Amino acid sequence: MSAPHIVALGGTLRAESVTGRLLATALDIAAAKGARTTLLTGDAIAFPHYEPGNAEGNATIGRYLEALRSADAVIVGSPGYHGTLSGLVKTALDYVEQLRADERVYLDGLPVGLIATAAGWQAAVSTLQALRTITHSLRGWPTPMGLAINTAESGDAIARCQPQMAIMIDQIFDFLRR
Repeated sequence: MSAPHIVALGGTLRAESVTGRLLATALDIAAAKGARTTLLTGDAIAFPHYEPGNAEGNATIGRYLEALRSADAVIVGSPGYHGTLSGLVKTALDYVEQLRADERVYLDGLPVGLIATAAGWQAAVSTLQALRTITHSLRGWPTPMGLAINTAESGDAIARCQPQMAIMIDQIFDFLRR
C-alpha cells in the first residue's frame, strides 16, 4: 500500500484540546511516514444523538462516513469524563452503525490506534479500556500500544508521550503491510 489513508477522530469542542492536539500529532507522525491523513475533531463530529434517520441529508455526517469508508486505519481519541469516553466521541462512534450495510462493515479489519486523556490515571485507563471494547464491537483491531495520558502531570503531554505514539503509528503501518 503506497499511501494509506489514516483518519483520526475525537477530541473535544475546544479548539486547543489536548486530545485534539494529540490526534493531530499522531497524524503528523503518520504523514511523515507517507500516509494521507484526515483529522475529524470538534465541530466535524458534533452530531445530534444517534438515530438512524439523523444521518440522512446531514452533510457533516456524510463527510464523516465517507472519510471512514476510505480509511485504511483509524485513530480514536477521547477525553475521560467520569471514567469513560465523552458523549461527543461516543456519538460519533455510534454513527459508524451507518456503515452496517457497506461491503466493509463498520471498521472491519482496520487497525485502530487509541488515545485516552484525563486529569488522572484512573479515568485515562478506564477510558482507554472503553475505547478498546468499542473498537472490538465495531470489528476493528486495536493496536497493542494504546495511550492513556494523565493530563494532570506536569510537563507537555504531547512531548511526554511521543515515543509511545510513534510505536502505535508503527504498529498501524506494520498491520497495513500484512
